[in-house]
Amino acid sequence: MRLVIGNKNYSSWSLRPWLLLEHFAIPFEEVRIPLYQPGSREEILRHSPSGHVPVLIDGETVVWDSLAICEYAAEMPAARGAWPADRVARARARSIAAEMHSGFTALRHTMQMNVRARGRRVPVTADVADDVTRIQSIWASCRASAASDGAWLFGAFTIADAMFAPVAFRFQTYGVACEGLAASYLHTLLEHPAMQRWAADAADEREVIASSEVGQ
Repeated sequence: MRLVIGNKNYSSWSLRPWLLLEHFAIPFEEVRIPLYQPGSREEILRHSPSGHVPVLIDGETVVWDSLAICEYAAEMPAARGAWPADRVARARARSIAAEMHSGFTALRHTMQMNVRARGRRVPVTADVADDVTRIQSIWASCRASAASDGAWLFGAFTIADAMFAPVAFRFQTYGVACEGLAASYLHTLLEHPAMQRWAADAADEREVIASSEVGQ
């Protein structure tokens, strides 16, 4: 099984399924294609019908889109806990994962993922502030409900945590302050061993995507 990803420093979509597979110790070969380089699109198209990363290749099966890959992995025996067992918790986890997948556009565009950068500052518009507030509200409310079950949004690590993982790097890069349960959850994400390996690999990359080097 192969997972084709982009630059670890910049590709938030690649991080999500990579982290899920790593967390559940599902074996895979990592194929990294630096983005926005000469020949990048042609190389990606060799693996992905959409022309985007990430893409999972499992024998004759090709799965593209981060959430679709996570759902595919969730059906593997090793990742049976990728969604909460409780029906109500599972519905909530799917709801916030879908919200992260399709929403928070102001945050995405303004605070682009740049794992190795620190101390970046960008204009915080009302829309960005609303996104930050909503994310921290999700984190705090989920952690309050699962406080006795573990350190993740629903106690144990799930796809919902993988979907929010890039936000942790964004908050770190742009100095977004969190408090209380949201702060402790941010720390939990950043301290995950796989997240730290991803960050170390991102620091070693030499490619620079100028459009993602935002902030002062």
